[in-house]
Amino acid sequence: MGYDRGKLEALRQKYGESHGGELFNPQFRRVADKIFTKSGTRLAPYSGIPTFLTAPYLPVDHDDPDFGDLQVAMVGVPMDLGVTNRPGSRFGPRALRAIERIGPYNHVLDCAPVQDLRVADIGDVRFQSRYRLELSHDDIERRINQIVEAGVIPLSVGGDHSISHPILKAVGRERPVGMIHIDAHCDTGGAYDLTKFHHGGPFRNAVLDGVLDPTRTIQIGIRGSAEYLWEFTYESGMTVIHAEEISGMGIPAVIEKAKKIIGDGPTYLSFDVDSLDPAFAPGTGTPEVGGLTTREVLEIIRGFKGVNLVGGDVVEVAPQYDSTTNTAHASAQVLFEILSLMVFSPAITGKGA
Repeated sequence: MGYDRGKLEALRQKYGESHGGELFNPQFRRVADKIFTKSGTRLAPYSGIPTFLTAPYLPVDHDDPDFGDLQVAMVGVPMDLGVTNRPGSRFGPRALRAIERIGPYNHVLDCAPVQDLRVADIGDVRFQSRYRLELSHDDIERRINQIVEAGVIPLSVGGDHSISHPILKAVGRERPVGMIHIDAHCDTGGAYDLTKFHHGGPFRNAVLDGVLDPTRTIQIGIRGSAEYLWEFTYESGMTVIHAEEISGMGIPAVIEKAKKIIGDGPTYLSFDVDSLDPAFAPGTGTPEVGGLTTREVLEIIRGFKGVNLVGGDVVEVAPQYDSTTNTAHASAQVLFEILSLMVFSPAITGKGA
């Protein structure tokens, strides 16, 4: 086909003086109408007070909480008293809030989650003490309980992975939930150094507390040298897909297997950034080589569109070990993907989203 001057003139007539938000494709027009003002501007990604995914900030009192009409509450959990190796994930929430240009549109899932949901960043969990791990877990459970009791879905940003235990105690209080767990480690270890409350054991604790259904739990991306510590995973009935299996299985088979395990019941999604290879996410406390790529993780998570998500978390971002900010950037993107899944979750759509 040769160069078409007639088509060029038509393009000039249609687009020559239009602004970036003036779109003609109905699908794209629908998105742009949510983002652009009538004058053709939108919020600059580097401006304003930083919040998770540039969502509105809604301060919610810790003693007399009022969540208004929220459907999803994003909450920071800056606590890393449970790490076994490198500290620093207490800075994770702040690092994710500082990442700009995530969203607004998810073209794979066809949604703009911050605009499609009634969602807000409600700030951080308030801790009674910066020194006492178990007291901090009580504070996390209390805050997430407030969110759940208000009929709102919690989406948390840690913090180390020990935070998932008190979160699950709130989310699974009425009935044990299933879980999609993307991580390098199973996190089902026992007590170390006189305590069972650490980032290597939240899911053993959650199962034993009766808030996590191991038969509806799948762990994806597992690897490293600590497999011998995770017999509880297999004894309890969890399903594991090791990182080295994923290339052979293919991503569609991973998704199919996971959906078969979790079924239609209420499901939690926990994402540990060390599931990614350190080449993509070096800023974490227990890096493991041979991990997933960012593209693999996004494809896996997007495969769960329609799953009945009732909560989620992104954990273990320790920004001081990553001068590029790639770790926080990848984690913010995963947060966006999980929020995108919530647009289609029956836990939301069943309430008339």
